[in-house]
Amino acid sequence: MANPEAHRHHNSQHHRSKSKPSSSAGRPKPRPKPRVSLIKLLRVASVAGGIQFGWALQLSLLTPYVQQLGIPHAWASIIWLCGPLSGLLVQPLVGHLSDRCTSRFGRRRPFILAGAVSIIISVLIIGHAADLGWKFGDTKKHRHAAVGFFVFGFWILDVANNVTQGPCRALLGDLTGKDHRRTRVANAYFSLFMAIGNILGYATGSYSGWYKVFPFTLTPACNISCANLKSAFFLDIGFIIITTYISIMAANEVPLGSSGAPNVEAEEESGSAEEAFLWELFGTFKYFSRPVWIILSVTALTWVGWFPFLLFDTDWMGREIYGGEPNEGTKYDSGVRMGALGLLLNSIVLGITSLLMEKLCRKRGPGFVWGIANILMAACFVAMLIVTYVANNIGYLGKDLPPTSIVISALTIFTILGFPLAITYSVPYALISTHIQSLGLGQGLSMGVLNLAIVFPQCMTITIWPLSSDKRMHIIG
Repeated sequence: MANPEAHRHHNSQHHRSKSKPSSSAGRPKPRPKPRVSLIKLLRVASVAGGIQFGWALQLSLLTPYVQQLGIPHAWASIIWLCGPLSGLLVQPLVGHLSDRCTSRFGRRRPFILAGAVSIIISVLIIGHAADLGWKFGDTKKHRHAAVGFFVFGFWILDVANNVTQGPCRALLGDLTGKDHRRTRVANAYFSLFMAIGNILGYATGSYSGWYKVFPFTLTPACNISCANLKSAFFLDIGFIIITTYISIMAANEVPLGSSGAPNVEAEEESGSAEEAFLWELFGTFKYFSRPVWIILSVTALTWVGWFPFLLFDTDWMGREIYGGEPNEGTKYDSGVRMGALGLLLNSIVLGITSLLMEKLCRKRGPGFVWGIANILMAACFVAMLIVTYVANNIGYLGKDLPPTSIVISALTIFTILGFPLAITYSVPYALISTHIQSLGLGQGLSMGVLNLAIVFPQCMTITIWPLSSDKRMHIIG
């Protein structure tokens, strides 16, 4: 029996010197056997509601607000470039650091808390950008300082969102471990709270009377539209505080290196701590299996379609369906509010789909469900092109409000898109979490790897958009 023993000794040395996952795998119980309760997973995932509330306000109100500050439509997409850039570097880096964090509060919770605090600071800066600019000499026609404060706050907001979301998803992966079904449930909960945040955020964005609830937000530098945005962000701050508290108090993480820490590979992490981060991140690519590459490729192609919609959905409603322009009458604002209503309906479908996610994936398989969702997404985007063509050729633009049939068609498309969006928010994360465990990567870095597949198409979209936007506006004009 000498040969098996020698073989085992050789394998042990090999794994300790290279990947080292087996050194932790050889421990008697790296993760407690009892599964984490669904209530705890639900509470941990709740922070997604607070994050997504702010995202919903950002997606529905900030692009119109940027143009009201006087920034040209084509340049608005350049400001949005922060999201992909921060996602490209910040989320993988934060995931990498959270995998190795030795704080006594745990690996993920310090980053979730720091991200939430940063979100609060950033929305205060954005909401008060016009007031701050006024104090620095802005006028109603020239708002250069306000634009500067807005861009500064906006970039902080995108970085903070990436700091918070990655560790939260990684924490869910830590809690569920190798239980694939429980991992899908956890990501479905995350998607559910994203839907709840969207519903509340878009409902908030579609209401135009918040300045009456917070009358102090209306100032000489900040008109009704600006005051509504500022008031909505105050609500966002309250929601972020509540959901972050619920989430971090539910997790009860064990510090890295402590006995009984769940799914902790302390020796593995410390062995490569000196490696350059990007080298380590991109160095993992050569170990990817074929299913992992398929997941990353489909995710990238999917987000080529999703990002323009999420960036300009309410702006599309204001311009193409209602025929309005920012700061020129009420049509554009009416279209933006109608677009927020469409996103509210979209989020309701997103929430219902999230509740049914596990049952759908168990019955048909996550890959099949994801494929059907992407086909439906593509069909809806084609339908948007058709509605735009019809709206531009029936002669009401610039004269009257859109016909009811056009508005209902646009709202129907927004609503149906809630189903594929729910799948996009959940299934790829569950799949990557289960397939990448064999590589010995931490959950934080795993989420960062998937995020790379999301941000590259975003960067491509933003690079292309200014030229296509100028051409489109010239043709319409």
